[in-house]
Amino acid sequence: MTSLSSDTIEDRLAGLSGAAMIERAVGVCENRLAVVSSFGTESAVLLHMVAEVDADIPIIFLDTGKLFAPTYGYQRRLSEHLGLRNVHTIRPEAEAVEDEDPMSKLWRDDPDRCCAVRKVWPLARALQGFGAWITGRKKFQTTDRGRAKQTEIQDGRVVLSPLLQWEKSDLDAYFITHCLPPHPLEDMGYPSVGCFTCTADVRRGNGQRSGRWQGQAKTECGIHRPSLRPAA
Repeated sequence: MTSLSSDTIEDRLAGLSGAAMIERAVGVCENRLAVVSSFGTESAVLLHMVAEVDADIPIIFLDTGKLFAPTYGYQRRLSEHLGLRNVHTIRPEAEAVEDEDPMSKLWRDDPDRCCAVRKVWPLARALQGFGAWITGRKKFQTTDRGRAKQTEIQDGRVVLSPLLQWEKSDLDAYFITHCLPPHPLEDMGYPSVGCFTCTADVRRGNGQRSGRWQGQAKTECGIHRPSLRPAA
């Protein structure tokens, strides 16, 4: 951001989380704030908070071209249910896909490169002009996320995680309290949903994200890099 330092943002958001953090961030970041959402199984909580604060905040929905069909339906249904008025569907550039993944097998041969082509590069393009973005990460999801900070810097932008300290029980309670519609795949054994090529159903009791890139060391698509440094 040009007129507001990351240190200043962190100072103004210190001690806040959830909707309170989002509301303060809107005022601090003015019109240079976006929300990045997968419209996955937990997304309704963050998006409900955003809609309650300002339904015109830009929402960036990354469509990799390999999402489950129910995710597209859920994105439309949830956006309408919450009254979100500024959802942007971002897709990978056709030329990049043709050059990097002409046989549509990159997800199997080089999953990190596939995520770069279909998620990391499109998000970088979509975030041009924004100084800060909000993510729905929680510490309990993965070891890497357990080390995350609520306010971080990535590629010169502030990254805010209002729900970082929330537990799964907090999310479940919020869904019930606010009558939020669940993702249709959750009841089918998918507690975390990404691309259909790299997401498997999981047995009850396994880790929430154990179905993502199952059998691989990979746990993140790349938009949340472990190298993120704290803003302070």
